[in-house]
Amino acid sequence: MTLHAASREALDLAERSLGEVLAGAGADPAKVGDELLSVVDLLDREIGLRRAVGDSSVAPESRQGLVRRLFDGKLSEQALKVLDTVAGSRWSSPRELVDGLESVGRSALLTAAEKAGNIETVESQLFQVARIVAGAPELEAALSDLSAPADAKRTLVRGLFADKVDAVVETLVEQAVRRAKGRGVGNALDKLVALAAERRERSVAYVTSANALTDEQRTLLGTKLDGIYGRPIALHVEIDPALGGGLVVRVGDEVIDGSTSGQLAAVRRTLSRA
Repeated sequence: MTLHAASREALDLAERSLGEVLAGAGADPAKVGDELLSVVDLLDREIGLRRAVGDSSVAPESRQGLVRRLFDGKLSEQALKVLDTVAGSRWSSPRELVDGLESVGRSALLTAAEKAGNIETVESQLFQVARIVAGAPELEAALSDLSAPADAKRTLVRGLFADKVDAVVETLVEQAVRRAKGRGVGNALDKLVALAAERRERSVAYVTSANALTDEQRTLLGTKLDGIYGRPIALHVEIDPALGGGLVVRVGDEVIDGSTSGQLAAVRRTLSRA
């Protein structure tokens, strides 16, 4: 998610507001996250409402009043306080307001996972979902179909993953699928993995191996990557026998290809230039 300067400031305010309300007694981060994401869905559907809430030429108090009239009694007071901050801030565009609100809703859900002690499980399950989607082109196409109704995509996600993953994972995946543009579902899911890893103050290394790694090999690889990047690295490993041997490691935009197939491809490129 790329935001302009005004929207980044507004998002910082919204995140601080979220932190304050979740620090209060009796706050339910999962409920607040679900409620904020339900507002994201509404603003995505209702263009006029989205523009009204995000119109920086209108007084903040008027935008906040609109939000209160719409949602008072329908959402928790904690969610309403966050929405007050969102509506009262200056965003670069109505679309960036919605993107920012989605980010805050995700933060609330990840906070719920942290408080439940499930953040590592959530990260691992998000990775597994991302790999399932990436490995099934027909499924990815169905989830990326812009003409498919949102409810149909939600039903598909629930049919695949309900009762198999944490509730936070299911909600985050549904939201990512609903808002992904075109073939961007896989990228959206990978971003969720990275967000969960950030909660553990880690960056993500996507490792593809020709063979399963032993615990000792995983520990050694993690230690080496920690040293290379100067920060803790969360390993997510998938097996692909087509590599022939070795590993391919991706951290952000950087790829380290130590696989047999990668080495052969490099040789072929060298020969083709000769």
